[in-house]
Amino acid sequence: MSFSKIRATAGVSIAFAVALVLAGFAQDTTLLPAPSRYHLLKTISVGGTEGWDYVTMDSDARRLYVGRDDHIDVVDVDSGTVVGKIAGLSHTHGLVLVPEFGRGFTSDGEANISTIVDLKTLAKIGTVKTGKDPDSFVYDDVTKRVFIMNSAGNDVTAINAADGSVAGTIALDGQPEAAVADGKGKVFVNVTDKDQIVEFDARTLTILHRWPLAPGEGPSGLAIDRKSRRLFSVCDNQLMVVMDADTGKVIATPGVGAGTDASLFDADTGNAFASAGGSATLTVIHEDSPNQFRVVDNAPTQSGARTMALDTKTHNVLLVTARHGHGATHSQVLPNTFVVLVVGK
Repeated sequence: MSFSKIRATAGVSIAFAVALVLAGFAQDTTLLPAPSRYHLLKTISVGGTEGWDYVTMDSDARRLYVGRDDHIDVVDVDSGTVVGKIAGLSHTHGLVLVPEFGRGFTSDGEANISTIVDLKTLAKIGTVKTGKDPDSFVYDDVTKRVFIMNSAGNDVTAINAADGSVAGTIALDGQPEAAVADGKGKVFVNVTDKDQIVEFDARTLTILHRWPLAPGEGPSGLAIDRKSRRLFSVCDNQLMVVMDADTGKVIATPGVGAGTDASLFDADTGNAFASAGGSATLTVIHEDSPNQFRVVDNAPTQSGARTMALDTKTHNVLLVTARHGHGATHSQVLPNTFVVLVVGK
């Protein structure tokens, strides 16, 4: 509020000055962002004492796939029940979906493979050799290729989704984290130990750009607004770096919670999300315009809720977490505490 509004002049009463102050406050409150109204809608009990990593939502089939180390839990989000399991995996991080071919591809970190799964039967139908410690993943629907980020190998394995053949490898010269495809045949990936985003051509498998994320440090989750060409990279130093996907220019750096790991963007609502397991919050950032972003909420979640997926049908955000033991058992998931958190309006 500008205090020039209440500058007294000769003959102006105190009452009138006070009225101006009150009017100024009333005007300023209209500029405050409205609450996002995101809150916990329901909790789905999944169970198990295994750890977890990525979650992937099939909004059409209403299924959520949760990476659980030696298996993947398949959860019906509408009924709130576990409807299947993809077993016999080796430290799997999760599953990338390729619905047009009716299959999914895992990233099995210890075996250095991607397991191909029939999405209808959940049967394993093949394996593909990847680089060292396959971790995150993305599907590019332009080239019909799955890209597996090899965390310890500092590279990317490109897989033709139709037949499971390897199309090639892309050397990143750094440790990859999350990746996104832009719908035009380009893929962007966070390189966490270099604090940068790398863009590569999904057709030719060549690197096009390397852009610094400063002031962001230790990037993990990455999302994209394909329409406005904005990238949303969440970083260890509690920032979401918003970048122009065409120029690499940093547009904004809104704050997020502690222990943030994942990033999402909902094209229908214009909201970007950052899930923070340390602060137990879901930061909601609205895109007012391609160059203006504001934090509208920090919705409470639960400690450890660091990975998430978007249900594009309901616009709900689905997060997973569990309670852990104390002392020597801190790393162990306590029985009957692993849950899916459904957050929405």
